[in-house]
Amino acid sequence: MRPAANILIVDDEEHIRRIMSIMLGKKNYACSLAASAEEALRMVSGQSFDAVFTDLKMPGLDGLALLARLKAMDPDLVVIVVTAFASMETAIAAMKAGAYDYIAKPFNEEEMVLVLEKALERNRLLSENRRLKKQMAERLDKASFLGESPAMQRVFDVIKRVADTKATVLITGESGTGKELAARSIHQNGPRKERAFVAVNCGAIPANLVESEFFGHAKGAFTGAEKAKEGLIAEADGGTLFLDEVSELPLEMQVKFLRVLQEEEVRRVGENASRKVDLRVVAATNRNLEREVQEGRFREDLFYRLNVIRLAMPPLRERREDIPMLARHFLDEAVAKHQLGKKRLTPAALRELGLHPLPGNVRALRNIIEQAAIMGDSEEIGPKDLIFGDEGENPPEGDPVGSGELLLRLPQAWTDLKLSLRTVTEATEKEIIRRALSAAKGNRTKAAGILGLSRRALITKIQLYGLGA
Repeated sequence: MRPAANILIVDDEEHIRRIMSIMLGKKNYACSLAASAEEALRMVSGQSFDAVFTDLKMPGLDGLALLARLKAMDPDLVVIVVTAFASMETAIAAMKAGAYDYIAKPFNEEEMVLVLEKALERNRLLSENRRLKKQMAERLDKASFLGESPAMQRVFDVIKRVADTKATVLITGESGTGKELAARSIHQNGPRKERAFVAVNCGAIPANLVESEFFGHAKGAFTGAEKAKEGLIAEADGGTLFLDEVSELPLEMQVKFLRVLQEEEVRRVGENASRKVDLRVVAATNRNLEREVQEGRFREDLFYRLNVIRLAMPPLRERREDIPMLARHFLDEAVAKHQLGKKRLTPAALRELGLHPLPGNVRALRNIIEQAAIMGDSEEIGPKDLIFGDEGENPPEGDPVGSGELLLRLPQAWTDLKLSLRTVTEATEKEIIRRALSAAKGNRTKAAGILGLSRRALITKIQLYGLGA
């Protein structure tokens, strides 16, 4: 019979190791035994275990030191601490260091098996969750890159050519064209796909925290730094760092980030030593970086470091032949997400979509289709069900986002009170913010002024409603 799981038991007392292995063996667990932390580390280096039981008090490396080493080797490994020196202090120390649970000698078979079963079940659920998230991300990437137009074929070709390299890529394009999805596709089709993809919105980090967020900091490096922190650059080590809205990086930070690209090393705030990092950097912007350089808002040397490979994401108006395919996919997506039953787009609706400017690009198309699917009263979605919100038109004077007109054009289902007030309010707020961003040509500071919000509050709402680039 196949064992339920492979367990490593670490204790300097032979009779404890033997008793635990007998107890677990009754439940079909395969047990390996180590008399010291050093022996356990050698065993873990050479084979795979599902869980480790370790004593706390041992000669040489103790249980807490072993726990730290094991977690550094495999953060997901289940470690359960066992000790005869039971106290709240040691329990807290073990849990803080990453132990799943803590049991005290003398223990009984039922307690030990129950703790192990719960730990393994939690890990199984976490693993399944990660697998499903990965599958969803892969499906999202594939779906978002649907397109048979020449413009999209050029995008696919560039991604295919650069994915296996370490070359820095600069992705340009309007808001909603899928710049982050292009970056993820580069990562997932390259040799770093099993390592971290760290996406950071450069415009969403407060100026006084930018350096700490990117580089990390030592404990006590500044007021409030109560413990050491790894930065985003270290988090992306071995993988890909995606700099969204890279034009928003403060000039001082641009200098420091340039040094990271040149030297391939990072130093935490408050420390003197640097350490090497292996990064694949992909940056994105909806601004003209050449103009930003000319006007002194972006460093020329950093621009050339980022602009090794240029990938221009085409706006939807330059690949209208892809709209029917995308629209049908987004409809299927909305139907599955909201369990709506059968829905289909009429030829007239597809023609209407093809004629509209859609300045919000793919993201706007997805929102329009999802709204039509939810609000439509029949199986067929026609032109009357498509709410464009007058995208691209100049808002009337005194009503910069056209909010009054928007409320007058709410679908009939909303005025029939078929949806909750919260749903209507959120949908309306999302549309008003989108139109403010459009009126401000993507400038968040100007859009915040139009809306009477702080820039930080606007960024929070943009992230909440998925309106970012």
